[in-house]
Parts: sequence; structure tokens; C-alpha cells
Amino acid sequence: MRLPDYAIEAEGLTKLYPGTRTSPEKLALKAVDLKVARGSIFGLLGPNGAGKSTFINILAGLTRKTGGKARIWGADIDEHPRMARASIGVVPQELAADVFFTPREALEVQAGLYGVPRDLRQSDALLAALGLTDKANAYVRQLSGGMKRRLMVAKAMVHQPPVLILDEPTAGVDVELRRQLWAFVQQLNAQGVTIMLTTHYLEEAEALCDTIAIVNRGEVVACEPTRTLLQRMDSRAVVIVPMTPLTAAPALEGFDRALRPDGRLAVTYKTGQSSVEAVLAAVRQAGVAIRDLSTEDPDLEDVFLALTYGDPDAADPTKD
Repeated sequence: MRLPDYAIEAEGLTKLYPGTRTSPEKLALKAVDLKVARGSIFGLLGPNGAGKSTFINILAGLTRKTGGKARIWGADIDEHPRMARASIGVVPQELAADVFFTPREALEVQAGLYGVPRDLRQSDALLAALGLTDKANAYVRQLSGGMKRRLMVAKAMVHQPPVLILDEPTAGVDVELRRQLWAFVQQLNAQGVTIMLTTHYLEEAEALCDTIAIVNRGEVVACEPTRTLLQRMDSRAVVIVPMTPLTAAPALEGFDRALRPDGRLAVTYKTGQSSVEAVLAAVRQAGVAIRDLSTEDPDLEDVFLALTYGDPDAADPTKD
């Protein structure tokens, strides 16, 4: 059987929530077109209320779309719903687990619901991969929030789906558990599992994702390889280490500048309009003796702010 080129495809996907007496109707998704390449780690980013969870819930079969089409691993969610659901595992934002089961029992029940034969179940392997072996026979109610989050990832993988969706998987998880979770995600991806994730930790998306789509007010405002997306911003910052730490930022005509707490000076310039040489000339003319310097490119947060708030100047590439 030929594998699909795209793990997830959406064409004109629309969701309109009808109005009530107290609230008007809401168009949560506006004819969204999106393709997630097989084998990728795909980031779906956007501010709260942008439509990310609605998109995921439609794919998971929890929300009915108003219009458009969606396919998971080549299976249309309307024409072949069972095949589409079998191809996807979803880890929702909310912690949801039966507190009277042990983690091993929870995985066994979940595998049974998916019709996985007993001799093909991998409950213990999943528990080990997610660092839950020593809690396999403890009640779920005794687990910490981070452990419950990892258990939910394991539950989403009991039927070995080729596509895994993680909706804010590291919310409320400490740094060490977050590292363990991402290591497992990268391991799954190396084995061929396509990952779609939403996160508010933009540095994670920047480090992990091959491609990033940014959604705002129900529309996809950008969908590009991560490197290409970062190149959208045409500003850079030159960080000056002066011979003597500055106590105030000097006036530099034509440049934005910011004084950092350690006395360094960050000067921002447009790459298409100026250069590092011009920045250095302006700094020297202002009477600042330069000990050292470095340059900083914009990061994903800069791009995100510019695209979702509509003002490229809202991004501040002079930050630490």
C-alpha cells in the first residue's frame, strides 16, 4: 500500500458555532487549507481563541465541521471515519484520566477500545518510554500532573497511530519532565510518526518543528518551513559591549536602540536599508568606544507577534 504524501490535509475547513440568546454566532475556522507532510513535526501556533483546538477537535471527531474536507493518512473523515480515527492519536489540553485505574490498566483498557489484540499490546513498553514504569501499578489519582500528562501521551499511542497530535502537551510540566517528553516525541518522529503540536512555548516550536503554521482569528496567516518563517523579519540587532558600561542609551539617528541591564547597547536596523557598518559608524559618532559586538537574528516570538498582532514593529528584536 502506497503511503500518503500528507499525514493531514484540510481543504476549505470551516466551523461556525451558532449564536445563542446571550452570544452571537462565531466563525471559528474560515475555509482553512492546510497540509502536514508525512514524517514531519508540524507546529500549529496562534493566540488563545485562534481556532487551533477547534481544528484538532474536528480531526479527532469531537466537533462537527460546518464545511470543507479533512483527511487523515489519506482517509476522509466523513467517508471513512473509522479509518481516519484509527490513524490518529490525540493528547488534549485537559488532563482526563480515570483516577481509579492504574496506569497499566488505563493503557490496557484504551488498547481494548481500539481493538488491539492482547498479544500485540505494548503497555509496559509505553510506560517505560515515558518514565512511568515505577508507577505502573499505582492509582492514577496518586500521580503528579506531569505524570498524568505523560500517561495521556501513552494512551494516545496504544494503537500505534501514524499521526500524533499534541495539544499544549507541556502545560504545567516542569523543565525536566518537558525534556523527557520532547525526547520521546523526537524518538517517535524518528520512527516515522508524524507529529502535530500546539504550544505556547515558542522556543520549543522553533527548536522542534520542521514547519510551522500560524493561525489567527480562524485563518492561516502563515505556513512555511521554520527557517523560512524566521527569515520573514528583515530586522537584526547589533549588540554593542562598550569599553565602559553605559548608563543611558545614546541618541542614534535612524536606528532603534535599547540599553540592557548589564550596560550593553542593542541597536536594531533593517537589513534591506542599512548595515552593521552603518550601525557601528553611528555608535562611534555618538562617542561610544566599542569593546566587543555580536549580532542577533529575530526569533519565532518576533514573527508570531508581527503576524498575529498585525504590526511588524510590535516585535522587539532587541530583547535578551
